[in-house]
Amino acid sequence: MQATVMVLRPGSAKSLTPADCGLPTSCQSPKVVEATRGGNSAGAGQVQLPPKSAFLAAMLFYTVMKPLVQVALRVFFRKLELRHPERLQLPGPLLVCSNHPNTLMDPLVAAVSRRQPIAFLAKSTFFKNPVLRAIMESGNSIPIYRRQDVDSGAEVLTPAQLEAQNEKAFGRCYDYFDRGGTIMIFPEGTSVQERRLRPLKTGAARIALGAEARHDFRLGLRILPMGINYFDPRRFRSDVFVNLAEPITVAEYAEQYRQSPEAAADALTEEIRRRMEQRLVITRTDEEDELVTQVERTFGQHLIQDDEETLYDNFQLSRTLLKAVRYFEQHNAGDLGEVREQLHAYHQELHRLRLTDDALESRSRTGSRLSRALAAGVRLVLGAPLYLYGLINSYLPYKIPSLVAGRATKDVEFVAPILLVVGMITFTLFYLIQTALVHHFTDSWLWTILYFISLPLTGFYALSYAGNLRGRLRRLRVLRLFRQQRPRMEALLRQRTELIRRLREARTAYLAR
Repeated sequence: MQATVMVLRPGSAKSLTPADCGLPTSCQSPKVVEATRGGNSAGAGQVQLPPKSAFLAAMLFYTVMKPLVQVALRVFFRKLELRHPERLQLPGPLLVCSNHPNTLMDPLVAAVSRRQPIAFLAKSTFFKNPVLRAIMESGNSIPIYRRQDVDSGAEVLTPAQLEAQNEKAFGRCYDYFDRGGTIMIFPEGTSVQERRLRPLKTGAARIALGAEARHDFRLGLRILPMGINYFDPRRFRSDVFVNLAEPITVAEYAEQYRQSPEAAADALTEEIRRRMEQRLVITRTDEEDELVTQVERTFGQHLIQDDEETLYDNFQLSRTLLKAVRYFEQHNAGDLGEVREQLHAYHQELHRLRLTDDALESRSRTGSRLSRALAAGVRLVLGAPLYLYGLINSYLPYKIPSLVAGRATKDVEFVAPILLVVGMITFTLFYLIQTALVHHFTDSWLWTILYFISLPLTGFYALSYAGNLRGRLRRLRVLRLFRQQRPRMEALLRQRTELIRRLREARTAYLAR
C-alpha cells in the first residue's frame, strides 16, 4: 500500500505544523500533517509521497555507496573513534540529533557507523542543482524548506507552497518512523566550523512528539543525541571522535505533551541540548579556543597520564583544559595571562624558525645519536624506490582534490567534503585508467591484478614515507640551527621547558583544588 500524507484539523494531539520546524509565521495553517499507511488514494488535501519503488531504489543506491564511503572515510581520517558505538546500533524507530560543524561530512560519519540505513533531513537548497539533487535523493535525503532560505531569496516559494513542501517532508519522516527507520537531523539548523553548540531549534523535538502522538505514544521512538568532535576538520588524515549519549525515550514526555505540546517540545529540546553539550568540546570565544588548541596540540602528550592515548583521552583533555582555563580566570587571572603570552611568543618563534614543537621533542631511545641517524637514513634510502613508485602512481589523484577545493569554495565548512568526494572520483578514475593501460601494454591479467593491488598499498606507503621524511628534515634543521644560532635555540628550549613546567603545575593545582 502506498504511503500518503493526510491533513487533520487542529485540536488533535497528533498535529504538527510547518511552524514547528522553524517556518515563518505566515506559513502557519489550520492544517497539520500526519503520515499514514492507509490505502486511500490521494485526494483533496492529500500530498503524495514517493512510490515504494523510489524508496527501494534509494535504499539500493545507499547500500552500494555505503562501502565505498566507508573506505573513503577510513582513508581521509587517520582515526575515527566512537564512544558507546552500541548506542548507534539501537533498533528503530530512532531520531539521531547531532551538532553540525562540517556540512556533508557529519551525516557521512554517522551513516558509515550504523548498520541500518539512515534518512537525512537536509536544507532544500542542496536539491536545486540537478546533479547534487540526484545524489541527495539517492542517498536517502529529505528536503526541508527553511524560513531563512525563503527570506534570503535562496528559495522562491509562496507561503502555501512552502507549507505544502514541508507537509511532504513531515509525512516522509512519519513514514520512516512507522517502518522502524532511522532519521538524522541537525537541530542547530546551520553548519559552522567552530567548537560551539548553537541554539537548537525545536523542530526535532516536535517531529518526534508528533510521530509518537499519532500512535498514542506507543511507537517506541527514541532520540539519540550525538556529539561529533573533529580535531582538525579541514586537514586530510586528521581525527574525529564521535561521542554518543544515552538515548531519550520520547514516550516519557507523553503526559507533558497532552497538557502543553509547546512546553513538551521545549523541555525535550532542552534535554537534547544538555546531552549534546556533555558530548562536545565547547569553547566560548575564538581566543579561548586558540589557547586550548595550542596547549592540546603542542603539549597535550605531557598532560595525558595514560600510557595508551586515545581520542577519548584527547577529548577529556580538551574539556579539562577548558574547565581549568575558566577556573584560573576567576582565581588566578594573572598567571593565566602570562601563560597565554608565553605560549603565543613560543609559537611565533617556532613560526619564524620554520619549526614545529615535535621537532624539538627529545625522545628516550636506545643507542647513540649517530646510530639512530644511520638507522633512519638506511630506512629512508631503502624505502625511496617504493616511495617514488607510490608517488608517481598516486600524485595526481592526491593533488587534484585540494586544487578543486581551493577553487570551488571559500567556506571552510565545505573543504573537507569536497576533498572527500573529489578524492573518491579521482582515485577511482586514475587507478582504473592506469590499470587498463597496464593491461593493454602487458596483455597479462597477472601483472594487471598485481599492479592494481599495489596502487593503494604503495599510495599509503608514499604518504607515510613523506611524513617521516618531513619529520627527519625538520629534526635535521634543528641540528643545523643549533650549530648556526645556538643562543637562539637554547632560549627557545628554555621557553619550552618553562611552559611545560607551568602547565604541569597548573594541572596539579587545578586537580587539587
